[in-house]
Amino acid sequence: MMRSLWTAATGMNAQTMNVDVIANNLANVNTAGFKRGRANFQDLMYQQVKDPGTTSSAGGNQLPSGIQIGLGVETSSVSHLFSSGSMKQTSNPLDLAIKGRGFFEVLMGNGELAYTRAGSFSVDAQGQLVTANGDVVQPAITIPTDAININIGTDGTVSVSQPGNTNSVVGQITTVDFSNQGGLKMLGGSLYQPSNASGQPIAGTPGSNGFGGLGQGMLEMSNVNMVEEMVNLIAGQRAYEMNSKAIKAADQMLQTANTLRR
Repeated sequence: MMRSLWTAATGMNAQTMNVDVIANNLANVNTAGFKRGRANFQDLMYQQVKDPGTTSSAGGNQLPSGIQIGLGVETSSVSHLFSSGSMKQTSNPLDLAIKGRGFFEVLMGNGELAYTRAGSFSVDAQGQLVTANGDVVQPAITIPTDAININIGTDGTVSVSQPGNTNSVVGQITTVDFSNQGGLKMLGGSLYQPSNASGQPIAGTPGSNGFGGLGQGMLEMSNVNMVEEMVNLIAGQRAYEMNSKAIKAADQMLQTANTLRR
């Protein structure tokens, strides 16, 4: 009977993790470039009371299935789904969205490189293109202070118009990709870093060789579907309740056995 108590407890722990992931998805529904998470589960080890295929002691017949009792569930991983989010028009010439695969490369304040899908850029005091956190977009691009118009092509070419009808190219935005995007390490602040699971960054030009082109004046929003998340939340809550009822039922059975008298 104690086995059922612990088995149901693993179900409650698993659903707690599930709701944690769903809550984070809902909290970031309006976060540009956010990718939703999904909790994955697997069953735990089995107690082999009778192995399948063994011979029964009664008639010498072979058991077709045996007796294998599961001992619960555990969270195997939390995967992040890198499907594209919806595009939001902002009319800000420094807002960029990647229409397809790819990440922007940025240099953080500690000197390390990181990668992001959030293209809400601006310029700092030196005129460099930076993220909302002040991380410098790589390769570094400096916008002249007298720039009248800024144009960023789908291939990442950055050109500006200056007084005197002068047009000039001031830089090229490149993007990178990974063989396994789901293996990226999440740093927070819409930033990722590579890991042994993701592989090393592969540089490319936006709009070519499988890399998504850039859209100027727009942002990629999160790929969280609120209706789907609410359904998942209800399902997780009900699964938690059913596991708690299993614990209560096992407790009542133990209580009944405890009151037996000779």
